[in-house]
Amino acid sequence: MATVYPFCACLPKPGLAAQVASLPYDVYTRQEARAAAGGHPLSFLRVTLADITLPDEVSSYDPKVYELAAQTWQKFLAESVQPDVQPSYYIYSQQMGDHRQYGIVGCVSVDEYNAGIVRKHERTRQEKEDDRTRHILATKAQTGPVFLAYRDVVVLNALVAAVCATEEPLFDFTASDGIRHTGWRIPADRNEVVRTAFEQVPILYIADGHHRAAAAARSCAELQGAGESGRTLAVIFPASQLRILAYNRVVKDLNGLTPEQFLAELAKVGTVTDNAPAVPTASGEVSIYLGGKWYGLQFRERHSENPIEALDVSLLQNQVLQPILGIENPRTDHRIDFVGGIRGTAELERRVNAGEAVAFSMYPTSLEQLMDVADANGIMPPKSTWFEPKLRDGLFTHQI
Repeated sequence: MATVYPFCACLPKPGLAAQVASLPYDVYTRQEARAAAGGHPLSFLRVTLADITLPDEVSSYDPKVYELAAQTWQKFLAESVQPDVQPSYYIYSQQMGDHRQYGIVGCVSVDEYNAGIVRKHERTRQEKEDDRTRHILATKAQTGPVFLAYRDVVVLNALVAAVCATEEPLFDFTASDGIRHTGWRIPADRNEVVRTAFEQVPILYIADGHHRAAAAARSCAELQGAGESGRTLAVIFPASQLRILAYNRVVKDLNGLTPEQFLAELAKVGTVTDNAPAVPTASGEVSIYLGGKWYGLQFRERHSENPIEALDVSLLQNQVLQPILGIENPRTDHRIDFVGGIRGTAELERRVNAGEAVAFSMYPTSLEQLMDVADANGIMPPKSTWFEPKLRDGLFTHQI
């Protein structure tokens, strides 16, 4: 069963949350992060991506970067954020258009991550793990949360609703991208309710933040579990509230085929239709942009006992990308690129119209499918899910 701990979060000082909050470090290139933080001295990117203030010739993994991150974090502690006075749980709400989700902010056990109670579904990259581990050890802080999901618990949903209805927010602002962020402290007299309710949750699932979770475990081992290092900062959402967007694909060439030959090959694996909608309407379908036109493909063989093989991204890889387009490993093949669903299908059309060969608009992977893969101790294919909205860094920080 899951153990979730209250903690003394480092919170933005009153009125500063909007200035401090930043998107996660891994959604930016160095140049994009530098531009986003430009003119914003309180942007938390200055902590999470300290290299933005250093010359380009300094590697992002240079020891100077982590030293600067530690110094900048201490400056933030002195000027713009402050530790809470007692261990608490918090609520973090995000609203994007008509969609709103409410997560509980707390710390989860590194031991339970290692034991698979906090369950992963993606492989991590060594250099990214190394980077965040060094960042945690330098700053002695987990500066961004792991995004977790759980199958709904009625008592937690009711508690969150009651707190949001009766307590004053710690912050409430709408960011420049139109997403509203609101946070509350759960009163300390309800800490036991939260703790015991999570004890009824058998598994917590990593939705996003696999590298942060792995880095927290590695820093814990490095520090031999001292202090708060045995716990990992997380925002934990009920599965029913989360929304996964598609992760679409663009391929640079047709592997020597003409468009007509490619369509003929597609007809061997499913039903191809002309003038299809740009967004598929059901699982087992994919929309394909080719030669200025949208086609639909409904896979003929799509049922499998294996939860990984049943995913639409697996059907596409195993029946189209690999056998027809020759993309053996989508993790390493430079002929394929991935486009988050937040960019819409217009981005797919733009790229194909600009010279790339074909784009695939996917039906989103469901959270139930993600949990099924994780429960089977499986690894999702690369770029299977795109969660939106993204959690902001800097609103809740965990000192270790």
